[in-house]
Amino acid sequence: MASSIEQAAAPKKKSLIDRAVAMASGPHGLWLLALVAFTEASFFPIPPDPILAALVLARRDRVWLGAFVCTVASVLGGLFGYAIGFGLYETIGKPLVEFYHLEPAFENFQARFAEWGGWIIVAKGLTPIPFKLVTIASGVAELNLATFVISCIVTRGARFLLVAWLFHAFGPQAKAIIAKHRGKVLLGGILLVVAGFAAFIYA
Repeated sequence: MASSIEQAAAPKKKSLIDRAVAMASGPHGLWLLALVAFTEASFFPIPPDPILAALVLARRDRVWLGAFVCTVASVLGGLFGYAIGFGLYETIGKPLVEFYHLEPAFENFQARFAEWGGWIIVAKGLTPIPFKLVTIASGVAELNLATFVISCIVTRGARFLLVAWLFHAFGPQAKAIIAKHRGKVLLGGILLVVAGFAAFIYA
């Protein structure tokens, strides 16, 4: 009887989504979002979309601010990735590409700039493809900097605005689904990252 009372009184462990929402709703939520968005566009493997979604779930009044911060930080991170490709490819960019075993795909991607230019960034930036590889390849190809920045703003802005709007519009339902099926959601997120790498290799 006592054990049952103790179990009932014991605090329940927070789910992954609850912890993410709590972190995003804290005083440093926007800074965390900006940090992940910046690093993902240059070297970090995790996309900022889950942090943005958690921020919107926690602070619905920050939906558009979150999308704006995410876009600006991603574009700035993209400029850092561009700089790596433009001036630091041998020391930083090449080891990063080799780490992901994407050398052939990287060369193929660079060749497409001659035909498509900034449109290739717009197309790839909306997909799960690791954006850092797009930005580094842009620097190696010496794509016009103004074209690069405009393309990044268009593609990242569209993507993050869509994510923010979806979780703002369907946030409560999404939170309930994630909390109930967090194992499947986590697996789906992993598969999405893998699919992004596969798309970069075979596209």
